[in-house]
Amino acid sequence: MVIGRKTDFVEAFLITLLISASSLLITAQNITYPSVAYPPNSWSNIPNLSFNSGRVRPILITGIFVCGFHCGVHDCLFAVSIFPANYTLSPRVVWSANRNNPVENGASLQLSENGDLMLQDADGSPIWNTKTSGKFVSRLELTGQGNLVLYDRNNKTVWQSFDHPTDTLVPGQALVSGQKLTADLSISNSSSGLYSLALVNDSLIAFVEPDAQQVYFGPLRLKTYEPGQPKALYLNGSFDPFVLPSTSSLQFIKLESDGYLMAYAYQFSESRWTWTVSDLFSNYIGPCGFPCGEYGLCSDGNCTCPRAGGNDSTQVYHDKGDSYSLLELKDFDINFSPHFESSANRKQCKDACLKNCSCKAAIYREQKINSSGHCSLLPRIYAFERYDENDSTRGYKSIAYIKVQSPTTSGGARRRRIIVLVLGSTLGVILLIPIVVVGMFFLQRNNRNSKDDREEYEKLERIRFTRFSYHNLGAVTDNFSVKLGEGGFGSVYYGSLPDSTKIAVKRLDRTGHIDKSFLAEAETLRSVNHVNLVNLIGFCAEDSHRLLVYEYMQNGSLDRWIFSRNQESTLTWKLRQSIILDVAKGLAYLHDGCNLKILHLDIKPQNILLDENFKACLADFGLSKLIGVDQNQVLTTMRGTPGYMAPEWSSATITEKVDVYSFGIVVLEILCGRRNVDRCQPEGEMHLLNVFKKKAEEGKLMELVDKISEEMDSDGAEIMKMVRLAAWCLQADYSRRPSMPIVVKVLEGDLDVEENLNFDFSNMQAPPIARNAAAPSNRVTSTSLLPSILSGPR
Repeated sequence: MVIGRKTDFVEAFLITLLISASSLLITAQNITYPSVAYPPNSWSNIPNLSFNSGRVRPILITGIFVCGFHCGVHDCLFAVSIFPANYTLSPRVVWSANRNNPVENGASLQLSENGDLMLQDADGSPIWNTKTSGKFVSRLELTGQGNLVLYDRNNKTVWQSFDHPTDTLVPGQALVSGQKLTADLSISNSSSGLYSLALVNDSLIAFVEPDAQQVYFGPLRLKTYEPGQPKALYLNGSFDPFVLPSTSSLQFIKLESDGYLMAYAYQFSESRWTWTVSDLFSNYIGPCGFPCGEYGLCSDGNCTCPRAGGNDSTQVYHDKGDSYSLLELKDFDINFSPHFESSANRKQCKDACLKNCSCKAAIYREQKINSSGHCSLLPRIYAFERYDENDSTRGYKSIAYIKVQSPTTSGGARRRRIIVLVLGSTLGVILLIPIVVVGMFFLQRNNRNSKDDREEYEKLERIRFTRFSYHNLGAVTDNFSVKLGEGGFGSVYYGSLPDSTKIAVKRLDRTGHIDKSFLAEAETLRSVNHVNLVNLIGFCAEDSHRLLVYEYMQNGSLDRWIFSRNQESTLTWKLRQSIILDVAKGLAYLHDGCNLKILHLDIKPQNILLDENFKACLADFGLSKLIGVDQNQVLTTMRGTPGYMAPEWSSATITEKVDVYSFGIVVLEILCGRRNVDRCQPEGEMHLLNVFKKKAEEGKLMELVDKISEEMDSDGAEIMKMVRLAAWCLQADYSRRPSMPIVVKVLEGDLDVEENLNFDFSNMQAPPIARNAAAPSNRVTSTSLLPSILSGPR
């Protein structure tokens, strides 16, 4: 290759460095991904947090292209993407197999011995396949152009992704007759959307699905046309018939969810690498070129909705026809030519639509020369465009009619309205006084809230954690584009600070006055610090935005590891022991290790996060309760997650032993590799505690242990000790449960598990309600929630 200009050489050199950097990053992770695979072979959709934070689970890699599972929050696509080599921007999917049928974690891709490439969901249901069985497939290859290809023994193409485009073209790919690009449904939904781009004969058109007649762009004729082989070829510098800037950088063309065809190029601009975007349609269409959507009215480039009055272009006609009337839109038409009846006047056109159940709208065109009319009945509603009545290029005047439901005016209906009016007036008088009282209450409360807000803002100034602006958090999270998870109070997003510190940002999904529990968490967490508690880095309290910034835990939550049936995600016995000890130490610190006693109240695997070395940290203090160190119980409302809540919650008087009970459930789940309540199990085994009790009575407790890991049978004595510790923590009588510091001593080998355990975990004994209000050790107080509903990533 000869580079004719110095600038081209510099650009080419930079791109080479970027691609090399990508290879170095992959090598640094001690992971090698091939570009070719041979049958038979299979791959599982298992989170790989060492690559793009787990969003991409690679199978094949060639240069800048990655083929594998590309995952959002809840579902995944089998796809090919362009991966910017310096990892500063998210990968861009350029082809996907299952955009309308995403799969879950645990799905699999199989390249069968018969030559089929098949995608199956986690439950084994078939999702997609290439239907190439029996075609002597010899290999699957991701080419340097980003084309995923199945080759036969003679090196001929059996199937290729370039023949099945989705919404994107890459250089070297062509759009041929019979193919189309279909946009995503929205920015956040990759399912097939409303707009498509297709090659029809020798021209490109863009239209609204599912009716190719509703063309909003084109036809635009190809500059290079070979009879019998029409194709719009995308090369560097051109996508026939469009001319693009020539560049040596990464590039692709995409039909966006709003119907625009955009050209992307990866370039260095303003001291950083970014995607630059060009609109390819803008030079070819007018102000109403893009459709406004169903029932939309485009006038002078603006989209509005039809109104029955208050607009010179609209008038309601009450021509009856099965309780429908017509809304008239003067000078409005559609920008394509549907089928028109040979001759009809305006009244005939309206009557025909009213009497035809399939008619949703009608277009009436009247010739300017002889006033003859033509009518078209439309079975669906399109976008309508306003035309100038004096436009000399149009030989006719247009009127659009939209069928609308008529108001019922029968005598019975009038009587019903009178009854409703009388009843409504009577009830209005009856309800007037309570409304006034309630209004006064809210007015007084709002005044009090304003005072509270001033006080809370003053407290914010005293918090020592880093205070982030909402704008900055949007920047470091790529505009909150990578969601790690979500809970009942908000969502958690991945981000990276300028110093490359990885963070998890919890954003509260509500607005209004400053949340007192948010302040309580931020204020209180400055006084607690432990290696087994998720580290709070900072916060944002700006206008209605409430966010907390935490350290990023690379291996996610514990439930992803203990409930997975995939061998690759199995935890060893040593790791399970270590995680249990970490959780115990974190709880012991909350209960007994700082100058406040903190009850977590929502211990479960989803709230236990694992770092890159599988160190466990407690997270999500949204339901926590703060009490004085001299208190041994507290009266509070019921809170927590069903299945992890101690029996004494029914009394509303609790101690820190409710956390011990939840810890016992988690230990049991870690040991058994199943959920406490598993509705997939037979009815008699649905509840793990019932099975626990039964196996204890039969002397077969080892049968409970997770069999997916061979190591779980290697140290029976240690495992049985852990099983008995779980039983000790689950005692129905809260006073018989150990404290968390005692649990830590047992796990470290300094103490033994108590004998004579009761395996009837449902015989509850609640803490007695204190009656001596003067004694500090028995005082029941009302305290604010400690770490708030924003806390730690779920």
